[in-house]
Amino acid sequence: MSVAPVELPIPGSSTAGRAPSLEEEYVEATTKAGRVRRNLTSKWATVAALLIAVLWTIPTFGLLLSSFRPSILIKTTGWWTIFSNPGLTLDNYRDVLFSSSATAPQLGQYFVNSVAISIPATVFPLVLASMAAYAFAWMNWKGRDIVFVLVFALQIVPLQMALIPLLSFFSRGITIGNALIIPPTPSGTYAQLWFAHTAFALPLAIFLLYNFISQVPGEVIEAARVDGASHGQIFLRIIIPLAMPALASFAIFQFLWVWNDLLVALVFSGGSPDVAPLTQRLAELTGSRGQDWQRLTAAAFVSIVVPLIVFFSLQRYFVRGLLAGSTKG
Repeated sequence: MSVAPVELPIPGSSTAGRAPSLEEEYVEATTKAGRVRRNLTSKWATVAALLIAVLWTIPTFGLLLSSFRPSILIKTTGWWTIFSNPGLTLDNYRDVLFSSSATAPQLGQYFVNSVAISIPATVFPLVLASMAAYAFAWMNWKGRDIVFVLVFALQIVPLQMALIPLLSFFSRGITIGNALIIPPTPSGTYAQLWFAHTAFALPLAIFLLYNFISQVPGEVIEAARVDGASHGQIFLRIIIPLAMPALASFAIFQFLWVWNDLLVALVFSGGSPDVAPLTQRLAELTGSRGQDWQRLTAAAFVSIVVPLIVFFSLQRYFVRGLLAGSTKG
């Protein structure tokens, strides 16, 4: 008769016949986190980060120097020859800011148009997406999961496929029977651009904000409900303050996307200078055959002034939004 060997627990072993305790799991996780932190803050990681930053900055620095060089030098020599050809001028900025024609006004009007387009096209999807994300996360209603999957699937639809249907919608409106539910939208108006950018931004905005809002502790929501708070009060007084980092992060991305957009602007502005954004005017500055491309060096820095202001104003929220959900507890 044989006797099965008995496994004796090894002193100090956390896996000897039992599951690891919470303290042991915390120590292991802390050790891994510390190892990753040490690797990211090592000397070689710092050198690699500095090298990437330098390689990323050199083209921008060269573009900045070129924006102050005469057109003849830009077209015949590289920016790195500025020490041997030190001619500097403001002609490029003068042409960009003050040049105009009978069909294309000065850059200032396009700058105002970009602001008038970008701000509402950022606020509208943020408001709608935050309310939709709250409804998906904390409200029980029939078909919620199916609708969420459909919203998520809309992210893979190419933007170009929706341009013609949207143009048809704007020109015809929506009619049910003989009743006109939504009237046609006049061509070349801000409304078309606001609607288009909002529609294209909503799927991603809802998905990102849902991931953040759904992580709010359920005890906080339940405590508010016990105190008699409605969904509107919970959303305004609890969800919005807690989700501010996520809202600011998406606001930066959406604002930059709308500010730098050219395709949607060309399609829905109707070519009218009254609503055309800055990007359309920048494309026209190069001339009919692209012979004045040196103006783009100055135009590039004129166009990034507002995005830089927006980014640095919301930078602290942006960083918090990126780090949100990276740790527990």
